[in-house]
Amino acid sequence: MKMASPKLDIAHLNANDEALLRCKTALEQKDKGDYAAAQETMRPLWKRVGERPKINGLDPAVAAEVLLCVGILTSAIGSRNQIQDAQELAKNLITQSMTYFESIRDVTKVAVAQSEIAYCYYREGTLNEARSWLHDALKKLTFEGAARARALLKLTTVECSAGRFHEALELLNENEALFRRITNHTIKGAYHHELGIILRSLATRENRAEYFRRAINEYKEAESQFKHAHNPIFRADLIANVGYLLYKLSRYKEAHKYLNEARRLTVRFKNKASTAQIDDSLAQLLIAEGKLAEAERVARRAVSALRKGGHFCMMAEALITDGVALARLGRTEHARFVFRQAVEAAIDVNALNVAGLAALTLIEEIQELSPDIIQAAYRQAREWLANSQSPDIKLRLADVACRVLDSIQTELDADEATEILLTEPGGLRAQLEKHERRVIKQALAEVGGRVTHAASLLEMRYQSLAYIIERRHPDLLKKRTPIRRRQRQRKK
Repeated sequence: MKMASPKLDIAHLNANDEALLRCKTALEQKDKGDYAAAQETMRPLWKRVGERPKINGLDPAVAAEVLLCVGILTSAIGSRNQIQDAQELAKNLITQSMTYFESIRDVTKVAVAQSEIAYCYYREGTLNEARSWLHDALKKLTFEGAARARALLKLTTVECSAGRFHEALELLNENEALFRRITNHTIKGAYHHELGIILRSLATRENRAEYFRRAINEYKEAESQFKHAHNPIFRADLIANVGYLLYKLSRYKEAHKYLNEARRLTVRFKNKASTAQIDDSLAQLLIAEGKLAEAERVARRAVSALRKGGHFCMMAEALITDGVALARLGRTEHARFVFRQAVEAAIDVNALNVAGLAALTLIEEIQELSPDIIQAAYRQAREWLANSQSPDIKLRLADVACRVLDSIQTELDADEATEILLTEPGGLRAQLEKHERRVIKQALAEVGGRVTHAASLLEMRYQSLAYIIERRHPDLLKKRTPIRRRQRQRKK
């Protein structure tokens, strides 16, 4: 959705000043979730994602600002619209801007560019790279201003995504004085919002009721700041987090109200990643209510959107939710496959705490596991969650320990455990084909054997599905409607 935006008064401006005004305005529009307006503002200089902006004739400092602005927009729009290679394109543009800033010795702007490159890595799910770039940026941002505050918030987001909530809380507590001095309502709102997220997460993991109360207060303050900033997209994220908090407090009816409202706003602003995160929360809520079939459908939708957008850490978390719903529906083989996907996706982006949760949940939710799988999952869960401060996690590990002891035949090392956990006996290819057959069979059953409709349900082409059934799973031919061969027209 495009919001009303004021027309730029550029009649009295030269080319450099006009370019600077367009960059400033476009970034403000981006912060409010109005990507269409941001692109329209930049149109005289930049047509679309994937194209290089027009910087000929501009001063080096101004050219750098244009490249930085277009890089930031490319990253944000690419993430929202799930554009392939958008983050790599954005990194290239921002790196070029950084080269300009280095040539004019603008250290602050170099650091800002570094923090934006870091966020590209974060959107790709490469958390270690993001963290490294942000630490380098913060070494340069010694002045206590908005640029340092934004970089700190980005680093907090990265640490939260990696499950390092204590480190994130320490980061914000150490810089509390800076955020109190900031007058920008969006930055102040983001600060209180991040605090609320961290406190809510720690309250859930460590069963600390006072953190829930503090989280609610932080959310209230964040909403007040976002109202002053006229920032509806940030308010949507806030509403979603309040809904999740209400779910954790078992106030399900209220939680539905908040999560549905947040989802309505993210859909309105076409923010697919945020919508998918809300779907993951809704799926967890539906599981708690015992509405398993609906929960599995919603979780699967979240996984699909996050995979397409390249948000692999969040995708791993959504896969865990999907696995829980599948296991409780009795679809254990499918659930095992999904839990392994969650482990693999989390390992790929070095979110080992999420991989540990996936391994632990696998043991909890599925009873029909081989001794090797039980031992491998427990060994890796214990290792990957070793630094967790959560009493809840420790209790969960203790609860499955007896089952693990009963299964032990020979002790596994870390490499053996990971290999078993990801592949299982029979080989990965065999497991994938087994899962593929089950999914296709289910899809055909849901649509009365019509391959065209099953292909649509599975998000693939009719010809591809028909080929897979005929060549790899011929036993499913009896599950599909009869093949109707088109008669060739006779030449007249």
